[in-house]
Amino acid sequence: MTTTPPAELDLGLIDAVVLDTDGVITNTAQTHATAWKRAFDELLRDRGQRAGTDLAPFDIETDYLRLVDGRAREDGARAFLDSRGIVLPAGGRHERDTLESLLDRKTRYFLDEVREHGVQAFPSTVRLLHELRRCGTGIAAVSASRHCGAVLRAAGVDGLVDARVDGLDAERLGLAAKPDPALFLEAARRLGAPPGRCALVEDALVGVEAGHRGGFGTVIGVDRRGGLRTEMYERGAHVVVGDLVDVALVGSHRG
Repeated sequence: MTTTPPAELDLGLIDAVVLDTDGVITNTAQTHATAWKRAFDELLRDRGQRAGTDLAPFDIETDYLRLVDGRAREDGARAFLDSRGIVLPAGGRHERDTLESLLDRKTRYFLDEVREHGVQAFPSTVRLLHELRRCGTGIAAVSASRHCGAVLRAAGVDGLVDARVDGLDAERLGLAAKPDPALFLEAARRLGAPPGRCALVEDALVGVEAGHRGGFGTVIGVDRRGGLRTEMYERGAHVVVGDLVDVALVGSHRG
């Protein structure tokens, strides 16, 4: 019987670590996926009934992971709708069949899930964050969601990060969404570390691509569900793991 050796993160080569929040730090990628499915399936059922046909429901394993995960919510919604040939006008949140009303429903369903089921941080990630802090490594949490701060607080890990960049920052600063690296580059800036001296940890394909495009020194893909490993390497990951328990810290910070 053979075992896979852990991936090594050399602290002699990095000064800081930037982690995606949903799906890397907390289990809220699944919460977002569930909320998206509920919102999209309502739209698809309504459209199917009016057209007298059945429209295939939103699929978390394919539609969410490949079209929505890691993107800004409007970008993710448009990517899925485009894949089904559906065009929604911008409109208002209280109007029927508008993009804004779809996004509003998704947000409400996400917050409902959080209130009902809470937020859990992945134990392996929490252990890694504690190890990084003991080593004096800067840590930032990044999310395209505007609720990142609330999610980190609900999971009890907000005190383990030195900086946070989220959807509110993206709106305020005009930061482009993934796969553009703008969110991650802002996180590195706040940590005072050049991207080449930062490790980036992501579970979404667009996030891995953003890390590669941003010139991050080490890009770690986290493929918890399995099935994205090859694509993560193709998007620029240096190493792909199934869980952060598979990452071992080696070396020490220079100086």
